[in-house]
Amino acid sequence: QPPTRLPDGVKDVMLCVADHFEPFHRADKTEARRRMAAWKTEFPKNIAPFRDADGIRPRHTCFYPIEQYDPELLDDCAELCRASGAEGEVHLHHDRDTEETLRAKLEKGIADFTRHGFLPRDPAGRTRWGFVHGDWALDNAHPDGLQCGVNNELTILNETGCYADFTLPSAPDPTQTRTINRLYYALDTPQPRSHEHGVQARVMNPVGPSPFRGDGSRPRYGDLLIVQGPLALNWERRKFGFLPRLENADLTIVNPPRPDRMRLWLRQHIHVLGRPEWFFIKLHSHGAPPPNSGVFLGEPYRMFHQHLAETYTEKHGWRLHYVTARELVNILHAAEDG
Repeated sequence: QPPTRLPDGVKDVMLCVADHFEPFHRADKTEARRRMAAWKTEFPKNIAPFRDADGIRPRHTCFYPIEQYDPELLDDCAELCRASGAEGEVHLHHDRDTEETLRAKLEKGIADFTRHGFLPRDPAGRTRWGFVHGDWALDNAHPDGLQCGVNNELTILNETGCYADFTLPSAPDPTQTRTINRLYYALDTPQPRSHEHGVQARVMNPVGPSPFRGDGSRPRYGDLLIVQGPLALNWERRKFGFLPRLENADLTIVNPPRPDRMRLWLRQHIHVLGRPEWFFIKLHSHGAPPPNSGVFLGEPYRMFHQHLAETYTEKHGWRLHYVTARELVNILHAAEDG
């Protein structure tokens, strides 16, 4: 349950938009490139007036589907990232895969992306990337076994370089986990839905035994970091005047970002244990095609960020930080390290 009161003092908010970025959704290549042209032109202009506490413009992370690879579209996406400060990460829709076929798809997608300047390497030279599972079915989570097929998907993601999964929440889809509003490490098991539970990210004891493996890459208590967005009931906007609406952090043209949603996201208090004054808000969207692109390229996004600029300031007890998915995880690890 979210806290009844927020921590005292100035609170830092890490705000991340993980876009399931699909310009080919119900579109041919001509339409997909038209959509990308609109994003390249309008998105940098739309976010230009706004800055966070560090002087950074609103960030965007484009989780592009690797199975829809097209060199010209990836070039367009890279151009968008250069113009706006966005970043590109890995998104995959798949079905009835085996461990071998899934691994092959990921390795090919990683190679494709690196040719366009995405997916940097860590100091050891390993390509690292964030992940969104298309159709929500991470680790074969669908009760009918659809849209995946691989029970040890978390292990394969880890071994091929994934630094965190950003799929959840998926409610009202049946793939939604019982664990909600958490940053946690899931341990892979032979059964599906290994990420149903996990160990919450926490500040480590600097004088105790190290929880990390020898290479410092992963805690021993989990195989994959799960970064969840807020999931709650919105009582401020009711259906039929009395039923609460589901708040699942999805940004759509019919449910754009608004002040009441921001208040609700904060109340879920997603944080690293031991660092309650750092709030992590991960939102998602399918923002490449219309009509949802109208959120990010038009008035709804401008109004939302104007509200943030006026409300979430140090004077009012907040410091706002616009972050990409990769930056969010780096800050999360900094919290773990004290």
